[in-house]
Order: sequence, then C-alpha cells, then structure tokens
Amino acid sequence: MTPRPAAMKSSLSLLLLVAAPLATRAAVSDYAGEQHRAIKALSEDEITALRAGHGLGLARAAELNDYPGPRHVLDLRAELSLTPAQVDQLTAVFDRMHAAAQKLGRELIAQETALDRLFAEKRATADAVAALTAGIGRLQGELRASHLNAHVAAARILEPAQIARYDELRGYADRPGRP
Repeated sequence: MTPRPAAMKSSLSLLLLVAAPLATRAAVSDYAGEQHRAIKALSEDEITALRAGHGLGLARAAELNDYPGPRHVLDLRAELSLTPAQVDQLTAVFDRMHAAAQKLGRELIAQETALDRLFAEKRATADAVAALTAGIGRLQGELRASHLNAHVAAARILEPAQIARYDELRGYADRPGRP
C-alpha cells in the first residue's frame, strides 16, 4: 500500500516543525557573547585568577590523591594541629608557589593577548600560531607543575594522620580504593 499524498504532507510538516528549532539552536554557538572579551580565550574570572596566582583546579590530580594544597592546609591549621615548624614550612612552600604562579599567570595572559591580536589583526599564519601556542602550552605546563609541586611539598611536611584528617575535612575521605 502506498502512502496517500495528504498523509505524506502531514508527516513532512510534522518533521519540519520538530527539526526547525533544532536547526536554529545548532546555529547559535556556545561562544556567543564571548566576542566582546578583551582576550577571547580567557574569561574575566580566569584573567583575575591567573593574575592572583590561584589554582584554577590545576592541582586536582594531587588534591584528590592525598597531596594536600598548602593554602588549604594553612587555612585548616587548627583542625590539623599543625606545629609551628609545619606552619613555617608550609607558608614558605605556598609563598614560593604563589609568586611563581603570579609571574607565570601574567606571562600566560600576555601570550594569550598576543595570540588574540594575531587573529584580530588578521595576521595569523601557521608558523605564528604554532610559535605562540607552543609558548602558551609551555607556560600552562609550568603553571600546573608549580601548583602540583606545592602539593607534593606539602604532603612531605605533613604526617599521614594529618593528611587523612585533611581529606576528611575537605570531603575526600570516601575516595574509592582508600584503605
């Protein structure tokens, strides 16, 4: 039995009615509105955090695997019963990491600004993009390493019981595979 023209027309109309909003939604980019950013690849919050030397989740691998962050440990000094020597050591670790992170953050912002200008001024070439993105990648790696290594240093300063308590206080105590 062949479909009747009226039934085909009705099915086609229904298909178009359902598909039209999907096609419209697909055309609008998730980036809409970001064209007004000073640096297209970075939000204002990211720029502020980079300038301030904040972690931006870069040390999550350490944080969630029993390598506490020095800033958070210092914030919990009473609950963790830190000794004065531990406080001094952790403060030094944090200060070194923080200074390095601020410097690297400023450099990363400068490189992202240069990359943005390259495209905004229509001067992008494969070689120029490769050079800038290689530098950005290097800076991102150094920034992440500075945060991760601060966690490594903090773990060496703390006693196992303090690390276990830290994990409890931060909500990580129920991590799978934990003894």
